[in-house]
Amino acid sequence: MIRFYIEGIGLCGPGLNGWEASRPVLAGTGDYAPAPINVPASMLLPANERRRAPQIVKIALAIGAEAFAMARRDAAGTAVVFASSGGDGDTIHEILHVLASPDRALSPTRFHNSVHNAAAGYWSIATQSRAASTSLCCYDDSFAAGLLETAVQTAAAREAAALIAYDVRYPAPLCDARPLAAAFGVALVLAPVPTAASIACIELELRPGTLPPPAMGLPELEWLRRGTPAARSLPLLAALARREETCISLGYLDDMVLMLNMTPLAASPDSHEA
Repeated sequence: MIRFYIEGIGLCGPGLNGWEASRPVLAGTGDYAPAPINVPASMLLPANERRRAPQIVKIALAIGAEAFAMARRDAAGTAVVFASSGGDGDTIHEILHVLASPDRALSPTRFHNSVHNAAAGYWSIATQSRAASTSLCCYDDSFAAGLLETAVQTAAAREAAALIAYDVRYPAPLCDARPLAAAFGVALVLAPVPTAASIACIELELRPGTLPPPAMGLPELEWLRRGTPAARSLPLLAALARREETCISLGYLDDMVLMLNMTPLAASPDSHEA
């Protein structure tokens, strides 16, 4: 079992414009208004870089900045795990389109955005971070894999670490082979010990076997949870929003499950104990 404490949350999805604005919806006390994803402009990058950055990078930067601001931690000194089920589908589409055309001159920007750790590279530059970063993929279980990796790093190093998980849709015709419901991103800042910023304690256990995943109460959010791997985080986010003690299961590979026992804590709004 691994115990960790959540200090900060970032969120960006269709009709979910940041953690604070989305809490009533996730807690079941506010109405959900489906809308296209609205990614706030990140001030971490200069204007020219912001214009060139692909959507997946903009989502990663936005949710990461929100989570670190809530945790009141220095992003430059914190290890980050990046998790995505398929990386930047728009860039992959454009590269394949160019390679299938008579003129195969490929933009260097497209090339460096195509790698799976592109978001990690943008993040390290934007935050001037020299801390370790990990970029991973585990198909539909990418969020669970990312959470497990972040929890292990937090416990092993006895230092805070962050998870930034995100997915975007593929354009046609790739979307026929890999359909995703919508773009979505979530970021969590984890700490090994409770601090004044801690909002919940989670005990994580990896077990053999399978369990049916928890469903969302709203059909629109359940559609999102089922259709976008990063949105498999929604049951956990809903429990955090409701501030309830509960146990949540997340599927991991074909024959494993992550059990998350969550206990809410009262975070102080004015101080942070690093």
